[in-house]
Amino acid sequence: MENAIRTHRNSQDKNETVGHILIIPCPLQGHAAPLMKLSHQIIKLGTNVTFLTTDLIHARLTESKSWDQGLWVISIPDGPEFQSGCKDQVQLHAGLQRVMPGYLENLLKEANQSSKMDDSICGVIVDAPMAWMMEIPKKMGIKVAVFWCSTPGCLALGFKIPELLESKFIDSDGTPLHNENIQLLPSLPAMNITDLVWYFPSDPNTQKSMFHVIKDIMRHMQNANWVLCNWFQELNPGASNLSQNILSIGPLLANGQSSGSFCSEDSTCLSWLDKHPKSSVVYVAFGSTSRFSQQQLDELALGLEIMGRPFLWVAWSGLKDGSSPAYTNEYTERVAGRGKIVEWAPQEAVLSHPSTACFVTHCGWSSFMESLIMGVPLLCWPYFGDQLYTRTCVCDAWRVGMRLKPDEGGLVSRYEIKNMVEEVLSDGSVRENVLRLKGMARNSISKGGSTLVNLEYFLKQIKC
Repeated sequence: MENAIRTHRNSQDKNETVGHILIIPCPLQGHAAPLMKLSHQIIKLGTNVTFLTTDLIHARLTESKSWDQGLWVISIPDGPEFQSGCKDQVQLHAGLQRVMPGYLENLLKEANQSSKMDDSICGVIVDAPMAWMMEIPKKMGIKVAVFWCSTPGCLALGFKIPELLESKFIDSDGTPLHNENIQLLPSLPAMNITDLVWYFPSDPNTQKSMFHVIKDIMRHMQNANWVLCNWFQELNPGASNLSQNILSIGPLLANGQSSGSFCSEDSTCLSWLDKHPKSSVVYVAFGSTSRFSQQQLDELALGLEIMGRPFLWVAWSGLKDGSSPAYTNEYTERVAGRGKIVEWAPQEAVLSHPSTACFVTHCGWSSFMESLIMGVPLLCWPYFGDQLYTRTCVCDAWRVGMRLKPDEGGLVSRYEIKNMVEEVLSDGSVRENVLRLKGMARNSISKGGSTLVNLEYFLKQIKC
């Protein structure tokens, strides 16, 4: 295996067989991070993990990182799309489909022909966008789970696609034919057509591509032994009724281990937070996929300035397309007394810090789950895809946050930002709801909790 694939290994010195699981994330920040956290949980329960990604992501993950005993981080050569820095997700997906299958089959064959029992792979966890890869381990008699890192509602939407097509609610390319809401789960708000994951009315080609990718993912997922979901059962009990093989195994936390970040995290955030009073700092971060115009970034910067509160802003270099900075030197000088701007932050540690008051977020599902288990209210500013329906659930179902609303020109103004920060922080019901769900989330990952029970059950079954 080492001859075919470059590895980074930190193995256990054990003679007994503890089981060995291969985890395959989609090579994007929002997918690799929760699966790395899942790796930590699996290892903690006594099972070895191999984490498979591409060379470029491998280099980012393993730089200056220490790993759990029992974790292998390995990589395959990047396809030409990755080497050229291509940002088109459809092209990247196609590149992975060309490169990955042969390497995966060789890896599984070599591992399971090894004389070392700990090298033998008893099961594979595949990220949902990579569900097409399930066929390879399945034909070799290896059990497979799919990891779903999005919302319960979007999982329900995926399962409902055949019904939506048959009823002619959408056409064959996913375009809505009726302006009606879709009820997905009993305890969640109906989904508006504008919240459909693939909905891009301004770009029909993107919409068509995304719809067929999602439909294909759901088709492959039907063959999984299990669907592992990054939420806790009590958050939405009805989600387990979507399929008999669904297991809720979240929230996923790094707990001081590597969080799977592709970027270097600025740890000075934490010492800076130490200097501020409890529940005083507004944390602002939009993940790795959101993009803003310079005009919108200017409004955001001014909104943070005029609100008069301390803030921590993750204004990384990819937040704006192009090379110009998101803010000026004059701006940083003006806010230096109470604002800290960083390229990337250790988000889990920031959200758990007592000084953090609320989270201005793009509503990525992993970010939401981290905020929830830390008891931090949210201000929702989604960018695309499943983030839109996550906002709906955050604000209308679980009521743990509020919306930032754009004006008629599509711009979220500085005054909207200032006013909504004050509103979410002064709303007692939001605070009460988020603390209640925090308690439920914490209980789920404790001994006897639903999440821990499900994860222990899964590991027992996959090693049979």
